[in-house]
Amino acid sequence: MTEESWIDLHRHLDGNIRIATILEIADQNGIELPATDADGLRPYVTVTTPQPGLLEFLEKFRWSVGVLKTPEDCRRVAYENVEDAKNERLGYVELRFSPYFMGLAHAIPTEAVVEAVADGIAAGVRDFGVDVGLIGILSRTFGPGTCEHELEALLASRDRLVAVDLAGDEANFPAEWFTGHFERVRDAGLGVTIHAGEAAGPESIWNALRLLGATRIGHGVRAAEDPELMDYLGENRIGIECCPTSNIQTSTVPRYDLHPLRSFLDRGLLATINTDDPAISDIRFEDEIRVARGECGLTPEHLALCAQNARAIIFPR
Repeated sequence: MTEESWIDLHRHLDGNIRIATILEIADQNGIELPATDADGLRPYVTVTTPQPGLLEFLEKFRWSVGVLKTPEDCRRVAYENVEDAKNERLGYVELRFSPYFMGLAHAIPTEAVVEAVADGIAAGVRDFGVDVGLIGILSRTFGPGTCEHELEALLASRDRLVAVDLAGDEANFPAEWFTGHFERVRDAGLGVTIHAGEAAGPESIWNALRLLGATRIGHGVRAAEDPELMDYLGENRIGIECCPTSNIQTSTVPRYDLHPLRSFLDRGLLATINTDDPAISDIRFEDEIRVARGECGLTPEHLALCAQNARAIIFPR
């Protein structure tokens, strides 16, 4: 697996805001942070030890997203994400974001967030030459009504997106609440990837597939508990966006050697390696490759297969 072939399909741009950027934007916007330098702020915005669960992990977003006060702040974050992808030598990256979540702290209109992020991505692609696909997220944690508003804003810029995702509190906001939303997503000709099998079990993955029309699953680690589901994923060529470091940090998987990535690959599933939230997790793509090889037990052949799988499940534009 050469650097030129590295592809990251599951990367939250709102989970990849540089500490220096947080400090600078906070200063510009007159926002008081719990620390005034990078070393002091780092414990508040990065995960240093495994968290009790997904929701505790998401608390690390509080200060990073909380400094975003204007559309220009959102544009900057998107632009810098493309530069980060260039610096990590990624050949292709799909960046995903929740516009309502990004604008929530300071009531930035959701439509303005979408436009600013899309503009920042376009500028980054122009300046850094990285191939980028943009994925909009519906934040299930805020409920179906807010997701309907979020979807309207995303569909207004559908030509700038490749897919729509459903993320957030998977355990308490099930897929069946969002069937109408994703019928509209599919009717708009956009791809569907769903966070499932991370904070809930195999049934959550089944529902993402059957009710929402997912062709890719974010995380999906608990698919390993259901042999019938594993067969279905393989037979129907459903992409699995694995994020090993994140899964350890959210306590979804207790140890790297118990992560199902290798078993997914050995079973013929279209599993891939991804970073999830690089700044929150304090990692780069090369760190995820190192972990997959050294601690998850992947061979060079497995790594090459991950790259091949990633190329096979890229959302068309």
